[in-house]
Formats: sequence, C-alpha cells, structure tokens
Amino acid sequence: MAATTENLPQLKSAVDGLTEMSESEKSGFISLVSRYLSGEAQHIEWSKIQTPTDEIVVPYEKMTPVSQDVAETKNLLDKLVVLKLNGGLGTTMGCTGPKSVIEVRDGLTFLDLIVIQIENLNNKYGCKVPLVLMNSFNTHDDTHKIVEKYTNSNVDIHTFNQSKYPRVVADEFVPWPSKGKTDKEGWYPPGHGDVFPALMNSGKLDTFLSQGKEYVFVANSDNLGAIVDLTILKHLIQNKNEYCMEVTPKTLADVKGGTLISYEGKVQLLEIAQVPDEHVNEFKSIEKFKIFNTNNLWVNLKAIKKLVEADALKMEIIPNPKEVDGVKVLQLETAAGAAIRFFDNAIGVNVPRSRFLPVKASSDLLLVQSDLYTLVDGFVTRNKARTNPSNPSIELGPEFKKVATFLSRFKSIPSIVELDSLKVSGDVWFGSSIVLKGKVTVAAKSGVKLEIPDRAVVENKVM
Repeated sequence: MAATTENLPQLKSAVDGLTEMSESEKSGFISLVSRYLSGEAQHIEWSKIQTPTDEIVVPYEKMTPVSQDVAETKNLLDKLVVLKLNGGLGTTMGCTGPKSVIEVRDGLTFLDLIVIQIENLNNKYGCKVPLVLMNSFNTHDDTHKIVEKYTNSNVDIHTFNQSKYPRVVADEFVPWPSKGKTDKEGWYPPGHGDVFPALMNSGKLDTFLSQGKEYVFVANSDNLGAIVDLTILKHLIQNKNEYCMEVTPKTLADVKGGTLISYEGKVQLLEIAQVPDEHVNEFKSIEKFKIFNTNNLWVNLKAIKKLVEADALKMEIIPNPKEVDGVKVLQLETAAGAAIRFFDNAIGVNVPRSRFLPVKASSDLLLVQSDLYTLVDGFVTRNKARTNPSNPSIELGPEFKKVATFLSRFKSIPSIVELDSLKVSGDVWFGSSIVLKGKVTVAAKSGVKLEIPDRAVVENKVM
C-alpha cells in the first residue's frame, strides 16, 4: 500500500530520535517528505509549453565580451565564489574515494585542475576568488585530507557538507536508521538541489555576503569545461539576473538531459521524469527541444538567502527507489537546476559545447587524455587540428570500465584527432603510438587476446 500523509506523525517522531541529524536537517527532511506525500507535484500541461525566446535563453555570442581592462576584470572576480559539487564517489569508474581525485591528465586530478585554474586567476588579477566544495558524508573525510595539499596555493578553499537524510524503509515508511541500520547505507545525500539550504545552514553564505561577494558559480566537479566565464558574470550583474543556467545544443547523446521551457510566463527546467509517456519521444527529439542543461549554474547570493529563509525553494521531488542489502528503500531528491523558476529575472545562456566536458566513464577519459585536447594552465582545450565540431563516439567494453584496467590496456593513448567512432569489445590491448582514423571497430573473439601493435595506423577498419 502506498504511503499517505497519515504516515507522517510516526515518521516525524522517529526522525526526532535520530541524534546524527541537525535540527535544520530534520526540518528539511520532514518538509521534503510531507511535500512528497501530499502529492503537490506540479502537473505540466503539454499544450502550455513554449520554446523560450532569445531574451530568456540568451545566445552566448550576443553577450558583450569583457574588455581587456585588468581593473574591470578584478572588479568582476571580486564578486564571485566558485562552488563545485563534490558529493559523488568514483565507484562507477572503479575508484575508491571522491570522484574528483581521479587523475584526468598529466597526473593531475579534477581537483588539481580546478585549484590551478582559480589560482591562475587570483595571481593574474590580484583577486581572491574562493573555491567552495560541497561534500556529502561519503566524501567529507577524504576531501578534508586531500585539500591539505593545497595549503600553500593562492586559493582559499572552503568545504561544507550537504544534508544527510535517512533512507526510508518503503513498506513501513519509517527511517531505516531507526530500525537499527546505523552504518552509511542507512543514509543518503538528497541531490544537488540541497546546495542552497546547505550553503546557508553552513554559515558560508553569510561569510561570503559579508566579504562583498554577489554570485556563486556552481558546477559538477567532473565537468572539465566549467571554467569561470567573465562574459556571463558581467551580463548577470548588468541585467540583475538572479539565476542563470548554461545550456548547450543537444546531440543524440544528450536526449535524456533536462531542457529549458517557457511555462506560464516563467522559465523552468523540464526533466524527462516530468514528461507524460505519450510525449517522451517528442521530448527526446532534437528538433523541438534543442538545448539541454549542463548543470553549470550562476546564482545571486542574496537571492539564495532570501528564498531559503522564506522556505520558497520547492523544487520538483525526484523519488529514487532502491534496493539495498535486500531492503526496499526510498530516497527523495531534488536538483539545483529545477530552482530556476523561483528566482527573479532568471535566464538561460546557450553556450558553446566546450563548456560541457564531463567525465562520466572511461570512454570520456580516453577523449580528454588523447591528442584531441591539450592542457594549458589547468584548462583543457580542444585541439584546433580537429575540424569536426563534435567529438568521436567511443564505446569501450566492460574490460575497460574501471580506470585502472582501462589504463593498463593502453601502452599510450592513441591519436584520435581524425577518429569518427571507436567500438571495442573483448580482451583488447593497445600498443604505443597508435593512430585511429575514421570508423574503427575492434572485437576480440571470446577467449582470444587481441593486441594492436605499436605505431599501427588503423583507418576505417573492422578488426
């Protein structure tokens, strides 16, 4: 039987007994659950959806670029805080600890690159842009140790934890920790929509406001393209936009990504989960919904404070049912992008694809470690020698899933500047200085080890 609001008092009294939770976590959790139980979800009427105009989703090239004036640049940077979402583990890539400590290129991790980038800005312009990491209870301890290595860098690094909520046992609708599940598995971090209340509750928001900071640039720590962009920041300050979401044109690889729509006069995020079944194919089409959310977000700090204090950020709830250790549990989450409709003067900006370079799997690692990209001052930039604007599509078999095994199967990363697609399956090993061009498929038969020799040039071939 489905849970109803009648389950709330029992849940509430159980939560009151959970000493691991702060008072703000308890009230945040209860508020989330009661919203979920009351079924207050906004119902999207498909016919009311409109494609946003250029006023609402501004083309990046229409924004005024920032002058070369050092004083103007410093003035802008003095208003900025950079926040990276650092709650995720590297488990899907076979790594222990926070995902941000996976080595991306030249022995440098995601976090190394982020610190180098901000340090370069601070050194060049004589400013103090702080870096803030939002950790989860899964990444907090490790991150704390890791950031010690940056003590002497010219970047102030702040960390805070997002909320820790109890998983709910589905059939009884009670918090799992109240039933004796006391280890980490009894808890969950409630998605990055939590960034706004968590930043406020940590005290960091007030600290930054007192330092004269005005905007926070929020991005996933695994998006190598999410670098500070002064053109966007200047536009937001001039136009008093409280919130800006970076979107970029969809390719066939991004059909599931959330998109921006105009709805009843407001800009809002439409996620695939909100789409009625009969419209899912239309949602995935590149013709009607041409852009998707990169999760690079720029948000005004005073506006965050005002909305969190008013408890006005009621983002769509994403129910995430799981089975853990044989028990069916429910965790309720929210997404930061969905907050766009609560901010005044919110806009999207349609940015170049280069601002979206996430590393979600070893196939992405192959791209960024190859000659398709170069590394300058902590920035990963695309090789001009590649004329095709889109990256090659890369499919690697399960043998390459974990970072360690992926690295062991390449003596060196092949040249892929002229590659269109690569598909690898089975027990395949790559020699050094290999060049891949066109469409390449390498399939090892079951039980057979296939080695591609050093300096081989493979073009439009099935091996």
